[in-house]
Amino acid sequence: MKEYSIVIPAYNEADKISSTLTQVVSFMRTFSPSYEVIVVDDGSRDNTAEMVSEFQKNNPEVVVVRNPHKGKSYAVYTGVMRSDGDLIYLCDADLSTPISELKKLAVWAKDQDFDVVIGSREGKGAQRIGEPSYRHIIGRIFNLLVQVLALPGIQDSQCGFKLLKSPSARRIFANLKVYGPDAKITQKPFFGAFDVEVIYLARKFGYKIKEVPVIWHYVRTTRFNFVENSYKMARDVLKIRLNDAKGLYKVE
Repeated sequence: MKEYSIVIPAYNEADKISSTLTQVVSFMRTFSPSYEVIVVDDGSRDNTAEMVSEFQKNNPEVVVVRNPHKGKSYAVYTGVMRSDGDLIYLCDADLSTPISELKKLAVWAKDQDFDVVIGSREGKGAQRIGEPSYRHIIGRIFNLLVQVLALPGIQDSQCGFKLLKSPSARRIFANLKVYGPDAKITQKPFFGAFDVEVIYLARKFGYKIKEVPVIWHYVRTTRFNFVENSYKMARDVLKIRLNDAKGLYKVE
């Protein structure tokens, strides 16, 4: 078993995936004696998967998994369930939070025994670089909704960089209902609120959760309609609470 599994969901990332993998592998070689990098290609229409395969030839610690296009949440689910690391790091392909920030999260998982460590763009020490003010405002409104409906006290559920202990991660992801293995093939990119369901289950199962302020760079995207996506995310947060009310999240 390896020390770390780095799970990177990727959809049409041919313009940056080689650079991302170079940064990740270069850092991990100095940070951990045993690791793997799992890139889950979410049915990309470009040559993302082929580029990862080419990179893999000289970097055997990198693995590519090809999924049908079911969205980021299913890509992350696939990577987590395939992983072989004691600690599983969820990492966006754009590295909007630099891979070196993993050091901050690892301290809380390894030295302080937290089960789920969340990279947060809020709190003392966090930095949001280049983010338009309107995006920040919309994000804070969504966070308020998340706190009211599902995760009181969590200041930033949506940052895509999280570190989980393997047993906790497997139990959480195996119990996802809104964003689990039953995800349907889609034609549109969809970011989703799967982070909310992950953290909601972590709390329900009694795991220790820590938010850690990180550096985050805004990366502009035109892949999805921001307003439409925000509506779907809010709808799914409500689904999570309804699922719990129906008893679908069982604590064994």
